[in-house]
Amino acid sequence: MGAFTLRKGATADIGFIMETERQPGYEDFIGHYSQEQHLARLADPASAYLLPIDEHGEPQGFALVRDLDDGSGNIYVQRLAVKSTGAGIGQALLRLVIDWAFTEAGAHRLWLTVRLNNDRARYVYFKLGFVEEGIKRQASVLPDGSRVDLVMLSILRPEWMARH
Repeated sequence: MGAFTLRKGATADIGFIMETERQPGYEDFIGHYSQEQHLARLADPASAYLLPIDEHGEPQGFALVRDLDDGSGNIYVQRLAVKSTGAGIGQALLRLVIDWAFTEAGAHRLWLTVRLNNDRARYVYFKLGFVEEGIKRQASVLPDGSRVDLVMLSILRPEWMARH
């Protein structure tokens, strides 16, 4: 795996984004939007799609961040997905998103929720400095109709700065 650059998503990326979030197994962890929902998010100035681009100019995943207009500097990572799991792309993408949030977007607090049963993602979040804030009990509905807890995690600007 080479180094990635980060670029903002555009309308032309929606097909790739939808294909990525609809990979087998993702339905139990990240959910997905319709094309219309993605277009609305893309048009929203308080949201951004961030894509890790490989050395060949190809996107390898995406992150959807929201609340860029939050007056208190709380930016929300709503969704993060990669084309290939297990290759470190998700961790590389999240590092880029964290750096972007604090350097480009002016965040004080970057936060997200993760389903309690998503051990792989939770491991990466903790490794990159996120701290557990609490549990939102049975807050997420799985495709089969069952419910699962969401774990709230965040990293603060001073914590990010201490790691750099």
